[in-house]
Amino acid sequence: MRKIALILLTIITLSSCGSTKNKRVVTRKSKTTKTIKKTPKHTNASSIAVPKIAQSIINNAERYEGTRYKYGGTTKKGMDCSGLIYTAFKEDNVTIPRVSSAMAKAGDWIDLKTVREGDLLFFATKKNNRKVNHVGLVTAINGKDVEFIHSTTSKGVITSKLKEKYWYFAFVQARRVL
Repeated sequence: MRKIALILLTIITLSSCGSTKNKRVVTRKSKTTKTIKKTPKHTNASSIAVPKIAQSIINNAERYEGTRYKYGGTTKKGMDCSGLIYTAFKEDNVTIPRVSSAMAKAGDWIDLKTVREGDLLFFATKKNNRKVNHVGLVTAINGKDVEFIHSTTSKGVITSKLKEKYWYFAFVQARRVL
């Protein structure tokens, strides 16, 4: 029984898009909010409140745009998907798990219709497998169009849209950790 548990733990660790470093989950909420005006054709609400901390974390992640992919990486020299998210949050003293599969259990599950800037999107990119192995950070919402920043093995840190066929079909869940 112990061997099976060890094998399962090894498989889970290796199949995630990052290495394990920190399992503790600590989040904080900011009372300060920023109001972003949207045009009526994109949304029914005249404004959407985005926590200041969420905007700061998005800015942190966007500074890494163009950084090449490196498995287990968390620096400008190279980073993987969970390394990008982990580092962006860490720069604002918000601790989240290091690997995408563990991040997918942090915070609260949210419906895709209620997603906002700063939320996390989780994906299963392996064929015939719905296990989370990729994560992205929502950077913008334009009506039903959700943009997110993430690190891909082919292009490094980029911003993509959830409506792109590949990401739409790979999508598993959204979570709010802020």
